[in-house]
Amino acid sequence: MKKTVTIFILFVSLSILPFALMAQNPPHPNGGSGPTGGNTPVGGGAPLGSGLILMMALGSAYALKKTIKFKAEE
Repeated sequence: MKKTVTIFILFVSLSILPFALMAQNPPHPNGGSGPTGGNTPVGGGAPLGSGLILMMALGSAYALKKTIKFKAEE
């Protein structure tokens, strides 16, 4: 019974929580100016290339490590 009540309270809390938490609006893409000027793209000007390559390299190294460890246990 205690487990059922706990699960029910958790379910109700997680169902109501998204309505209570509100995010802020994103900043204007042109640095805060009006919609008539600027050439900044909507997603911002941050480069994704080097971070993406670094994340792929780290993921590959982790997978290689796990594969070697798995084969050593056999």
